[in-house]
Amino acid sequence: MAYEAEKDKELKSWKHKAGLYLYLYQYNGGAPKVQIGPRGYTKADGSEGFGKVGRLSLEEMGWLFGLKDEIREAVKSVKPSKK
Repeated sequence: MAYEAEKDKELKSWKHKAGLYLYLYQYNGGAPKVQIGPRGYTKADGSEGFGKVGRLSLEEMGWLFGLKDEIREAVKSVKPSKK
């Protein structure tokens, strides 16, 4: 089965001050899943760019771990519609 963008639903998102993004997605009514990334940055011309996450700093790890309860509650609030 091919990926269908219209079936992918963003449930919640978070952004770290250093540009790291974290998302909670649900595809086609299935179980919610966490996506870490991309990493946002400012290009030399002032526009915004995005790249792979790569390595996390200790500060970013602390931020991520600090969100664990909020993420857990967000996941619990979503009921998968597929079996």
